[in-house]
Amino acid sequence: MALYLGLDLGTTALKAVISDGASRIVAAASVPLRINHPKPSWSEQNPDDWWSAAVLACKKLRPQLAKVEAVSFSGQMHGLVLLDRALQPLRPAILWNDARAAGEAATLNTLDPKLADLAGVRAMASFFAPKLLWLQKHEPKQWRKIHCVMAPKDYLRLRMTGVAASDPVDASGMWLCDVAKRQWSPALAEACGVSLNILPPLLEAPALAGHMTADAARALGLKVGTPVMTGTGDAAASAIGLGVVGGNDGVISMGTAAQIIVSKQMHVPAPAQNIHAFCHGLPDRWFQMAALLNGASPLAWLAQTLGAKDISKLLQPIEPAMSKPCPVMFLPYLNGDRTPHDDPAARGAFVGLDHMSDRTVLARAVLEGVALSLSDCYDILKSTGTEPQRLLIIGGGAKSPLWTRIIASALGRELLVAEAGEYGAALGASRLARLGHTNEAVAKVCQFPKHVRRVKPVPRWAETYAAELPQFRALYQGLKSIRDTA
Repeated sequence: MALYLGLDLGTTALKAVISDGASRIVAAASVPLRINHPKPSWSEQNPDDWWSAAVLACKKLRPQLAKVEAVSFSGQMHGLVLLDRALQPLRPAILWNDARAAGEAATLNTLDPKLADLAGVRAMASFFAPKLLWLQKHEPKQWRKIHCVMAPKDYLRLRMTGVAASDPVDASGMWLCDVAKRQWSPALAEACGVSLNILPPLLEAPALAGHMTADAARALGLKVGTPVMTGTGDAAASAIGLGVVGGNDGVISMGTAAQIIVSKQMHVPAPAQNIHAFCHGLPDRWFQMAALLNGASPLAWLAQTLGAKDISKLLQPIEPAMSKPCPVMFLPYLNGDRTPHDDPAARGAFVGLDHMSDRTVLARAVLEGVALSLSDCYDILKSTGTEPQRLLIIGGGAKSPLWTRIIASALGRELLVAEAGEYGAALGASRLARLGHTNEAVAKVCQFPKHVRRVKPVPRWAETYAAELPQFRALYQGLKSIRDTA
């Protein structure tokens, strides 16, 4: 049976999956990545580190690579890679959680409001266009050398094929794409002072982008000439890996950041609510997304701060104490916020601390703070007319049965926990490789999971969180007002 390789270039790790013709994972590997923070609110990675991670991941999968028929990609969205005429990186990539371009984003949002409808969302510091404006002002020498810009997964494909390209999903995250038409927007480019000449051609995610070069094949252990498909952003790839491709199915992704993604059969912009309306990773499909910059990462931060090496042990004492509301409330905005506040300067906070606030109280407050943040965004999605029929949850945060029940209770609805969620985006990438190679029907390849664990809300908890949500929202607004007047 033919095998397909999917590479998922995440923020903290590159994951690789080899799947077969039945979308079963045959082998998987993961290689950690380091994030650099040269200045406060800056976040960067060296693109060549991504290539080294891909080489190492493929080395771990070497026995199965000989049967791989095609390759494709998933990748962290919004990361800005700048290339010179030799298609070499000019500087470290500026990542999705980098907030240096907040002022430039604010400036773009003073322009014609119709631009946000074109782009599917208001301009945010994470996106390409504000970052490019920042570079024009602060790094003019590098700006003048730019020959091409692309997203992180596009750089991996460039290293494999020598071909520069991108797809409509990553293009949607640049604030330079007419999302409804799935093509670059001259109006947005002109508004941002960006030449269309530096933007790579757009190909649909399953489309053939090129073939494996001899040098890349030698480094990776793949066959020379292996077809390499375009690939897509991680949000869409995760949805494809889970079969969330029809109308009104949804998924909560609980990785470093978090997203609530709902598939749509048309472009439904809601920029006033900071909901992202982007192209999906399959032709003639779109999705709405609430993008939260803080998913499972606040819990990882707390565990590291407390010196808790085993997170499961940290969480173990929480449930017996949940007969009463938590005395401490936590705002989870350690990395700022995109949906619903579009506030890169937002920060986290514990409120209500006293001498009885031990590590168990803090851990519970973090779990519930992230859940309330998801509930806040879910309510906003519903206000746009979107409510998914089925809602999956995946990612590191979904490994905790307690946390998934807390989230289900905060949202007031059933969640479906899918198996192998950790590699969902990489599996989605391998499905794109298969679709591009075989031209099979999407419905056959991108099936919804057959085996899921159903998580229902706990009624008592749901009542508590419904009462706390207005307080959670008011807490952010109160702290923001203090910050704005400081």
